[in-house]
Amino acid sequence: MGKRFDKITDEHKKFIAGQKIFFTGTAATEGRVNVSPKGLDSLRVVDDHTVVWLNLTGSGNETAAHLQEHNRMTLMFCAFEGNPYILRLYGQAEILPPDHPERASLMQLFPKMNGIRQVILMKVDLVQKSCGYAVPLYDFVESRDVLTKWTDKKSDTDLEQYWSEKNALSLDGKPIDKPGN
Repeated sequence: MGKRFDKITDEHKKFIAGQKIFFTGTAATEGRVNVSPKGLDSLRVVDDHTVVWLNLTGSGNETAAHLQEHNRMTLMFCAFEGNPYILRLYGQAEILPPDHPERASLMQLFPKMNGIRQVILMKVDLVQKSCGYAVPLYDFVESRDVLTKWTDKKSDTDLEQYWSEKNALSLDGKPIDKPGN
């Protein structure tokens, strides 16, 4: 049932491009493991070993806290429509600071969006495909626009203040170097 790959194939890229949701998994040395659902138009496959995604404003910032300590991350995509299919990308991730030489060109892969907290670049070293036979079928209705509407009403200063107040510590009390960048 499960198959391993050393790169993201064209089949995987097509599957990823068709997904409306994906999940991130990270962990620090100690404390809680974090799994977060992600949506909107916030992920791109850059090449056979590289993925970039936009970590949008949220109520917590566990991914950033964990990546400061350990750069390992897993991304998971599930087919909720059509044929059963689960795809996991395993690798090492880094938060790209605003002055990173690749950040500006990577941002051009996405539509303009407010509330981008971090740009995360992941180098993939293992891809796993599995059946997903037990994953239920769901019909996609639409993407939620609550976050988009909320961030569109905020200035850059408002967002930075929110990140400082709400996203500066992990659930385990680990400080986040720069809650948004």
